[in-house]
Amino acid sequence: MPELSKVAGFWNTSPTHHTKAEDFQGLMTGAVISSLGFFLLGKAGLLTGGTAGVAFLMHYLTNWSFGLWFFLLNLPFYYLSIRKVGWDFTLKTFVAIGATSALVEVQPHFLGIATLNPIWAAILGGLLLGYGLLAFYRHRASLGGVGILGIYLQDRFGIRAGLVQMAFDVAVLVAAFFVVDPFIVACSVLSAVVINLFVTVNHRKDRYIVLR
Repeated sequence: MPELSKVAGFWNTSPTHHTKAEDFQGLMTGAVISSLGFFLLGKAGLLTGGTAGVAFLMHYLTNWSFGLWFFLLNLPFYYLSIRKVGWDFTLKTFVAIGATSALVEVQPHFLGIATLNPIWAAILGGLLLGYGLLAFYRHRASLGGVGILGIYLQDRFGIRAGLVQMAFDVAVLVAAFFVVDPFIVACSVLSAVVINLFVTVNHRKDRYIVLR
């Protein structure tokens, strides 16, 4: 029993090292929360930045599922992830994206929403995605490949990774004007701001220890 408890993480005293069970629950929790955030954005016809934003655009254009597009669009980035970040991060990210993509498609079977204000969807969806990203980051995973591309371009050509991410997000939102209403684009910008502000304020490794 003590060994089982240690594997499950109940007696894990390390503030930085996670057991496999802890990683699993962290990734699955992040996937559930993130899928709910994506579900709310999609229900209101919104989008966001990164590969998720492109997946929303393709979903609205083709009527193929968001989850499928999100999974497929991230596939090319795994090669860069293996080269630049390593197998552990890449495999966890693959699980995170795969689980989130599948759960987004499951959400409508368990959750029905008759009306949803786009502004509220942007705020609530953004917060949920922020929480989901924190769960993934805490367990060395992520939800998209653009950040990895940014790291590669920074190392290879000296282009700042943050500028790559920002340029990509701006391009997605500009393209959105040709697909959705300008008000929806504005709400989508609000959602992206909420996500980034939430992660910026809360993603600090020195804040993970609650008691000192």
